[in-house]
Amino acid sequence: MKFNIEEIITRSPRLETVVMVEKFIKENSGEFKKTELFQKLPKKMMWGTFNVILQYLEDSNKIGMDKEGFIVYLWNPELIKKLSGRKRY
Repeated sequence: MKFNIEEIITRSPRLETVVMVEKFIKENSGEFKKTELFQKLPKKMMWGTFNVILQYLEDSNKIGMDKEGFIVYLWNPELIKKLSGRKRY
């Protein structure tokens, strides 16, 4: 996925909407493909806005898509904290 600056400007999501989508994906990790996820969200939004949010979450390594197209939550702050404390050789 790549950002389209014009789409971001016209489809700029509110922080609460981004958090809602992220939370829903986290709670339902690996259960839905993109279109199904969009339809199951607790709050409706424009398809373009949804795509901008997914792009942001993917670019920040919080979500990914498996080989069958299911959206999976990847972010693990505990693991990041643990790995950042390791000694480098």
